[in-house]
Order: sequence, then C-alpha cells, then structure tokens
Amino acid sequence: GVGAARAGNLTFMVGGVEQEFNAAKELLTCMGSNVIYCGEVGTGQAAKICNNMLLAIGMIGTAEAMNLGIRF
Repeated sequence: GVGAARAGNLTFMVGGVEQEFNAAKELLTCMGSNVIYCGEVGTGQAAKICNNMLLAIGMIGTAEAMNLGIRF
C-alpha cells in the first residue's frame, strides 16, 4: 500500500515491451525495491495473480490449522 510505496518496499512484476520497461524502471524503483521484467504484455499480471494465489492458499491453510487446533 501507500506506506510500502513511501518506504520503497513494493515489488513490481511488469510485462510489456522490454524497451518500455527499461524506460519506466527508474520511476518504479522510486516506489519498489524489486522491479522484475516478466516478458510480454500480460505476463506481469499473470505473475501477480500466481503470487496472490500462493499467499491466499497459505492464509487458508493457516486459518484451517488454527481452527482445527482450537476445536481440539
């Protein structure tokens, strides 16, 4: 969020023309410490969706384990 952007801790997964990525990279590094070129248009979004899915799966597993532990 905003706090992470101010601290420069965001991660950007970027898809598009590599030449345009290189032109925008300097600006993106003002807000993020990790700026990763993923390939063609749409690949950055695909990488972000995969990352969010893994985070969600981890959170669901944690919630289920806590629920099971509480019930036992």
